[in-house]
Parts: sequence; C-alpha cells; structure tokens
Amino acid sequence: MKRKKLALIACLFFSSLLQAQSWSGIIDSSRAADWSKAGIPGGFPSRTTLCATLNPGATSAQINSAIAACPSGQVVFLSAGTYSLASGINFNGHGNITLRGAGPKQTILQFTGGDNCNGNGGDICVTDSTGLFQGSPSVLPGGSNAHNWTGGYARGSTQITLDSVSGLSVGQVIILDQANDTADTGGVFVCDTPTTCQIGGGSNSDGRVIGGVSYSQQQLVTITGISGTNVSISPGIYMNNWRTSQLPKVWWTPQITQVGIEDMTVDHTSSGSVKSGIFLYDCFQCWVTNVKSLNANRNHIWLYQSAHAVIRSNFFYGTQHSASQSYGVETWITSDDLIDNNIFDTVTDPVMSADAEGMVVAYNFSINNLYTVSAGWMMPTFTSHNAGNAMNLYEGNQINALYCDDNWGTANLITFFRNQLTGSQTGKSTNTNSVVLQTFCRGYNIVGNVLGTAGYHTKYESSPQTSATSCDTSIFQLGYGDTECRTLTSPPNDPLVRSSLLRWGNYDVVDGSVQWNSAEIPTTAIPFINANAVPANHTLPNSFYLSAKPIWWGGAVQWPPIGPDVTGGPGPGGLTYPIPAQTCYTKGTFTNGILNFDGGACYLSPPTNVRVVLH
Repeated sequence: MKRKKLALIACLFFSSLLQAQSWSGIIDSSRAADWSKAGIPGGFPSRTTLCATLNPGATSAQINSAIAACPSGQVVFLSAGTYSLASGINFNGHGNITLRGAGPKQTILQFTGGDNCNGNGGDICVTDSTGLFQGSPSVLPGGSNAHNWTGGYARGSTQITLDSVSGLSVGQVIILDQANDTADTGGVFVCDTPTTCQIGGGSNSDGRVIGGVSYSQQQLVTITGISGTNVSISPGIYMNNWRTSQLPKVWWTPQITQVGIEDMTVDHTSSGSVKSGIFLYDCFQCWVTNVKSLNANRNHIWLYQSAHAVIRSNFFYGTQHSASQSYGVETWITSDDLIDNNIFDTVTDPVMSADAEGMVVAYNFSINNLYTVSAGWMMPTFTSHNAGNAMNLYEGNQINALYCDDNWGTANLITFFRNQLTGSQTGKSTNTNSVVLQTFCRGYNIVGNVLGTAGYHTKYESSPQTSATSCDTSIFQLGYGDTECRTLTSPPNDPLVRSSLLRWGNYDVVDGSVQWNSAEIPTTAIPFINANAVPANHTLPNSFYLSAKPIWWGGAVQWPPIGPDVTGGPGPGGLTYPIPAQTCYTKGTFTNGILNFDGGACYLSPPTNVRVVLH
C-alpha cells in the first residue's frame, strides 16, 4: 500500500535532541529546564504492518473493534474516502498502535456524535480504561494510588523518597505535586486563590484539592528504579521551590502508551456538545501528526494527565463558538510535550496552558485568531491561563502574542526564544501587545525575539513602574492585575514581574534596534530564583532544545529563521524569515477559505522508497 508522505524518520529528528543546556551562560539554571527531553525519546515508532484495513461506510463501532483487536506495534488503516460517524472512536486502554488514514486530503472523518471519554467527551478518545482523574478517591491521600513524598526535593534531583512504594513499578508514570502557597513568597508564587492572585472570581483548580487547598504545581515523571522507599525518576526535578512546608506528594493513574493518530481530516463541525476533537487522556508518548482538524468545540486536542506527547505538522481550523473555551491545543496536568510545526487558522486561542511543565511549543504559525465576543479585542496565540505553568519554552513561533494572565492563577519561569511576535492583527485595536505578563508572572525569560509591528507600536513598555499611557500600542505590558494596564487592588499590581524579567537580544520596532541592555538582566536573587549573571557576549545558540535543524525543515529554508543574528530577511529589521508552517499556509491553495492541507506536500519530501512519518 502506498503511504502518503508524512512522518519523517523519527530517529533522525530526535537524534538532534540530545544536546544539553544550550541556554547556559544566558539563563541561570534556576530559570530553565533541559527542553531536549520534550516529546518522544527516539521518535515515533515506525509501524508498517497493517492489522486491519477499513473502508468508507465503516462505523465507529467497527473502527473501535479493529483497534481492540490490533496487535501491539501495528496499524489500523482507514482507506481513502469519507466516513460518516455518529459516535466517537475510543481506544479504551488499548495502546501501542496507530490509527492512520491515507492523508488529510483523502481520508475524511465526519463526526455527528462523539464518545463520553470518561465524562469529558471527545470525537477520538485515546484513554486508559479506568478514567481516574485528579478528584478520584483512589488518587487522594489514603487511596491506593497516592503516597507522601518525604525527601529529594532539590532541583535536578533524579531520586526521591516516599513513605511507601506500594503499587509502584519501574516504567510507571507518576505525578509529583505540592500545596499552593497561601501567601506571596516574594519570588516564585504558585497560587489560584480568588482576589489574592487571580481575577476569575471562583475555583478553577486543575490539580488535586486536599483539605481545601489546591495542588497546582505538578510534574509528571517516569520511574526508572526502586530501592526500598527510594524511587529514581526521569527527568529530574525542574522547579527550585519544592519543600517540606508545602507537603509534597505523588499520585498516579494508569497510562495508555504510544498511540498515534496520523494522516487524516477530522471534521467536528456537527459533533455537538462533545468537548474535544482528539482527547489524549492518561496518554504517555502519544502523537498526532498530519491531521487536518475542523471546527472543534472546546479544543481540537486536549492533553490531559499526559506526558511526552507530540503534536506535529497539523492544521487546525476554526472552533464552534469563537468565544470563551475555544482552543486549539489545551494542556491540563501534563509535562514534556512537544507542540511544533503546526498551523492555526481562525482559532480563538491556539495553545491554552494549565499545569504544564517542561513543555516545548515551537515553530508554529497562527493567523486570524477569531473572537466574536469583542470584535476589536486581539486574542493572543499562546496563553498561560491557570496556576502551575512553569519551565516551558516557546521557540521560533510566528504569531501575534504571548500572554501570561491571572484569570485562574499564577505562572512562573517561562522562556520565549527567537519568536516573531507582531503584537497586532488586522481589525484589532485593543489588547494589542507582543508580550503581556500580568500580576505574579515572575521570572520570565525573553531572549532573541523580534517584537512589534512598525507603524502601529509607539512605546516599548507599559508597567506600573513606567506608565500606563499608550497601553495598547506598547510592545510589553507588565505587572498589571488586569488587562490593558488597569490597576486593581485585588489582585494588586506586581513590580516583581518587571524586576524579575530577563530580556536580552530582542529587536523591537519602537527602538528599531536589538537591545543588549544589562539593566534588563535580573542580577538580584529572589526566593527560588537565583541571580542571573549578565551574559558575557551577544552570541545566541540556534535553538534552546535542538542541536540541529529538524529534518522536516527543508534544506533551503533559513535556519534559524528569527533572531538578532539573522540577516537579509523580509521581516522587521531583516531579522525574520518565514518558518515552514507559515510558508505552507501562504503558498497553499484554499477551498471555501480553508487550506487544502497535506503535510507531505508542504514539508520535506523524502525518497519514495523511504517510509516517512513527519516526526
């Protein structure tokens, strides 16, 4: 059977992820993670054996039966044609297989109903069979799937001590968490309390709630060894603020592993109240690639209690409401995911993060962020929205804005590297900034970016320490408790947002030059964030997570595409070139305003005798 051109030899791509801290000498180790560990170590499995081939007319039940019967390491193949599905597809705990189509232009799944998916709902549900979640009795203290974490809290530690190892085994994924801060630490502050640190006005806890206290800070790790009550883990501890006073604990749910969704169109336009398009629930090392996803409800993809997922080389178009909760990729209790080389068109908020650590969001392109509630309001492309987001990397994206809000809680220690952030969108006149960091968004790193739109932005920064004038035409909006530089008493403005912010080597259209300003390096320590030395030179690495250009990039495309050391590009200051996802969109053809997408045509085309999976 002829495979469509998608899925580029994973081992070649992931061999480029082996380098360690390329940010050393620029960012202090207390502010960053080893992002080369994001995604699937070794790449996607290369699966060529078909366990079943289905044709148009197959029902969801028949697809589910084929999945349930498929041996490990094999493929359920959906031949070219349109499938009308009145209910959802559910893997129901059956992992280590791939659901593959003949390509997004050929295999089209049209859903008119979905699957309950353990209570949340999804058109394609990749989940274990138990449906445990953060509120299940078994994962709460005293339950069978929960222990106390009694030692080994240091950043980088790969060994922790528990009060018991009952129910644990090598290879298992566990979730580390600790109680939120009840008072401002003056440094890293993890909080979701209404009025104290968020303006949502109610509870929106993403983690466990124990004794009325949220446990929003979480990291998912894999057990690599057990000796007595000592447990070895990978990766090591990311954050610097784990401590006895916050009663650290561990819990776990069964995981479904290494499920791939590839090479198809999934149309959610008529699937009704089902929340998610593709729901990765308790999914470890799962992936979605070369998928065209249309008009999802709450989100196109939901990463829920999952780790090391890869969302690559997809096209996401539209949402059903274009209002609140209209997302592209949404994260919820997750670590070390890799979301790269995707196109988002007419999606309200393309990447919405909650409880994510060690995540990499890279080389994505977004256009036409549609928000029908307020016509003039610009919705940012990537938002840190809930408490518990930390140590994530946003690299090489071409989008309108990066945003840390205080709607549902605080976020800390997130890095923006070599992005082009226009801070503008056609027809929008409010909330038009390249970077917005609201109250308690502390310890951010903004390095090597190209910021703003010439002729629109007139001011470098709005903050309580500078001024709130020309707020909507400022490149940066920093430290306010509300949007558009509005001052609140609950939560208050936060001067630490600005003073703990690291800015180095960014070009902005207001100054018209690259800023290498030592005054914008936070050389004074605050709790859980070390002092950062002024970098010794102006040299930046090509990437903070890759050691070489990814194979899907294409040989003739500028690498790196964005940054102060780029020359001759068509973007501001000559410092930007189009990334592959943008080129795929701008050079594509459209039907009824929607891109005729196929990643095999957009990205590097390998020899016909080589099976590729755009990994």
